[in-house]
This record gives sequence, C-alpha cells and structure tokens, in this order.
Amino acid sequence: MTAVSTQPGLAPLSEAGEAALRAIMARNPGAKPREVLPDVSPERIPRHVAIIMDGNGRWAKSRGQARMMGHRAGAKSVRAVMETAGDLGIEVVTLYSFSMDNWKRPEEEVRALMELYLEYMAVERQTLLENKVRFRQIGRRQGLPEIIQRGVEMLEAETAGNTRGTLCLAVNYGSRAEIVDAAKDLALRVKRGEIDIEQIDESTFAQGLYAPDLPDPDLLIRTAGEMRISNYLLWQISYSELHVTQTLWPDFGREQFLDAIREYARRSRRFGGLSDTPTAR
Repeated sequence: MTAVSTQPGLAPLSEAGEAALRAIMARNPGAKPREVLPDVSPERIPRHVAIIMDGNGRWAKSRGQARMMGHRAGAKSVRAVMETAGDLGIEVVTLYSFSMDNWKRPEEEVRALMELYLEYMAVERQTLLENKVRFRQIGRRQGLPEIIQRGVEMLEAETAGNTRGTLCLAVNYGSRAEIVDAAKDLALRVKRGEIDIEQIDESTFAQGLYAPDLPDPDLLIRTAGEMRISNYLLWQISYSELHVTQTLWPDFGREQFLDAIREYARRSRRFGGLSDTPTAR
C-alpha cells in the first residue's frame, strides 16, 4: 500500500517513506527533507554522516595564503553542512577535526588550531542552543590543553538535552587508540569480576567505544580526493557507504553535501544479504 504525500507537486511516498518522514519530523520539527531533496525518499536519508575534512592546506596554498586561512575557511563549511543536515533531519554528523597524528604538525599550527577550536565553540554555542543541536567530542581528552577540556565539558553540558541533532567532533582522535581503550576497559571489567570473558561479543565491545550511544555512520564522506580512511572510526564504519570527492573541504558546501546524499540514496545496502535495506530509524 502507498500513502499519498500531503505536499503538492511531490511524488507519493511508500509506507516506509512516510514512516521515516514521521520519525524525522517528530525528532526535528524544523526539518524539511522533502523540500530540500524532493528526489530522495526520507527512508534513504542517512541517520549518521561521518566526514574526513581534507584539503584546507591545499586550498590556502593555491591562493597564496597561510595554512590557517584554509582552516578558517573550512570552519565555514562546517556550518553549511550542519545547516543542511538539520534541514534533512540527519541525526548525527561526526567530523574528523584533529587526529592524534596531527600533533606532528608544526607547533605554531597546532597552537593556532587549538585557538580556532576554542573560538569555534564560543561562536557556535548560541547557534547550537537555538537549533537544539547536541555537541559531543570523541577522542582522548588527556593531552588536550586544559582550557579546551573545560570548554568542551561546558558545551557538552549546556547542550546535553538537545534532541534535534548531534554534532560530534573527533579531536585528539585515533581509531586504533579508541579500540585499545575499549579493550582495556573490558579487561578491567573482567578483572573486577563484573563480566565473564564468555559474555564478550561485538555488542559488549562496542559499549567501550567513545560514543556507544550514537548509531554507526551510514555514510562516510572524504574530501580532497584522498583514497584512505586515515585511522577514522574503523569499527563504526564497517558497513558505511563511502563517498570520495575531489572538492577541497573549504569548497565543500550545501550543494556538494546534497550530491553526496543523493549518491548514497542510490546505493543498495545489503549488509551481506540479498535484499536492499534502507536506513533504519
């Protein structure tokens, strides 16, 4: 049976499409997925999009500017992507903001990136609150400047009750380190007698990851044309669809994001089976 869309000029939705649209609107009444992407049925919109933001330095170099100008330009792309994700009703966007390997960069650049992070949290705080978006950070807190740790804790606490979406930043993050931390957590639980070793399965292990309450990414986007994962969410992206674009991150905006969602919607996700499985909500 097919339900008829109430919006004039739009093709009718299937029962799955109508159910997905109801779920999106219940969680985020301000979303407008049918208006923004009329060619994509709501059940084909990913719940969680992870992004490797690459190309800031190359963008700046091509313009004869310092690398930090590329990072600042990239921060504008973050806002464009988050606004678009909100319009589509996407639940989570996770951005690879600063990897554990990035500490190898020149000290001046690292310091400037930390200052930019503080500035970003201060500038975007009101926007997150107004749009009821929850802020999260994954990665090892230890090692980050104390002022950053305090800023993150405050912003996470202030936005904890927001339910229309989640912005998750991976900072001082490495997926292998996350998996090691989860293994250590399980080992301690076994040692304390809280859990028997035979009880450990994939679900139990996943509970030790940095954000076990978030759904796994449906879609992983990488900008700047690099064909590698770079130690990012290795456990969580086991079944994610990949979208690689030549576009440098500062040039990646609303239209590029929508193109990635359209491509994702055309994919057949079988998870090892024979039938296509739309995004579950």
